[in-house]
Amino acid sequence: MNEPHPKSISPARIQNMIARESETFLSKHPKSITLAEQTQHNFLFGVPLHWMADWNTPVPLFVARAQGAEFTCVDGHQFIDFCLGDTGAMFGHSPQAVANALKTQSERGYTTMLPTADAATAGRALSERFGLPYWQMATTATDANRFALRWARAITGRKKLLVFNGCYHGTIDDVFVDLDAHDVSAPATMRASLLGQVYDLTQFSDVVEFNDIEAVKAKLASNEFACVLTEPALTNCGMVLPAEGFLRELRAVCNATNTLLIFDETHTISAGYSGYTGICYAQDGFLPDMIIAGKAIAGGIPCAVYGMSETVAQRARAAKEAAPAGHSGIGTTLSGNMLTMALLATNLNEVATESAFITMIARQTQLSEGMQSIIAHHQLPWNVTQLGARSEFQFCPTSPRNGSEAELAMDDGLERAVHLHLLNRGIMITPFHNMTLVCPDTSQAHIEQFLNAFEACLAELTSV
Repeated sequence: MNEPHPKSISPARIQNMIARESETFLSKHPKSITLAEQTQHNFLFGVPLHWMADWNTPVPLFVARAQGAEFTCVDGHQFIDFCLGDTGAMFGHSPQAVANALKTQSERGYTTMLPTADAATAGRALSERFGLPYWQMATTATDANRFALRWARAITGRKKLLVFNGCYHGTIDDVFVDLDAHDVSAPATMRASLLGQVYDLTQFSDVVEFNDIEAVKAKLASNEFACVLTEPALTNCGMVLPAEGFLRELRAVCNATNTLLIFDETHTISAGYSGYTGICYAQDGFLPDMIIAGKAIAGGIPCAVYGMSETVAQRARAAKEAAPAGHSGIGTTLSGNMLTMALLATNLNEVATESAFITMIARQTQLSEGMQSIIAHHQLPWNVTQLGARSEFQFCPTSPRNGSEAELAMDDGLERAVHLHLLNRGIMITPFHNMTLVCPDTSQAHIEQFLNAFEACLAELTSV
């Protein structure tokens, strides 16, 4: 039997949906409109962070409160949140144990630039979870990546960084190098959208495609690279999972060239209790040299961590001791403050538990399988890729193998139409791409409501 021919969606139908759903949004959110007008007078682009103006809504959606897997906007509408602060609230909005710890610590002090007993608890929990013995604190994952890169360069004496096309590591300058998705043989360039860059990043940063181990070998053969910095799976250009054996071979070539391997697990911690690092160790018996985690690691408050192996820690101590006295360029005043350490210890031990991950991954599996079934029913050339508690539906028939394929699958207009349609039916997903994330509070009813809205959206887009 012949397979059904994949359907296409007309641009006119997409634009009609955007226009109608935009009007619906505006009619339902008069208080958000008023607040958007007020904040234009005091905030650049009308929002505290200009990213907040980049959602697919006509005006920003202003939030009144968030709890568990839901939030309520200022106009009183309730939403099921599958964005979860783009991972920051991966363990739910205001988890009760973290909220209790916050209340308790609020009466004990916030910051002294001195350690507390919570440091011992948190450090032990991090080491046991991820398998690396030594840790340091940062306030954001961007900072943690920056500090890890500085340590890598200090202890190797090498200047260059290798990243993968389509990577995301926050706003650390060095990673904003790209390949042309239409001509990957062209030299790496700085990202065109990068503001205020005054020197050529390609002097010391290079980029290859994810899952291309031969390209990695060719670059690292020069013995010029301090480290390879990567997410174990790409998560911000859509989603790209590692091919079978790719990370194992990446570990091997890093070993062979004395190049440090750094995993940024800020998003991929969704893979399981020990992140993707735990999968690598269980399947192939290896660990990265350093790990970064942020966003959700302390329950959603500003916090990041980076860990290192025994060997890296010894080399880091030697580099610090050999350097002249003065500022190392590593660390910020509020890193590891009293409040952060209390919430980190609580979240690791009481919220981000193994049982929580079992629940989250089971719910996401239901969601992913449901989306894939709906996509197949409507004969659309889309796919769903799952990474533990996280998934991504992408406008291509099979999961992308690298950042270029993921980029070429994007369709801004179609994405906007789908997001607006879902939002007006009480479903929030991540902007900029099509990520869905579930937390311990995401229920069977939440999954069913999402799938019903998704079905209605695709039915309209594909109707004759």
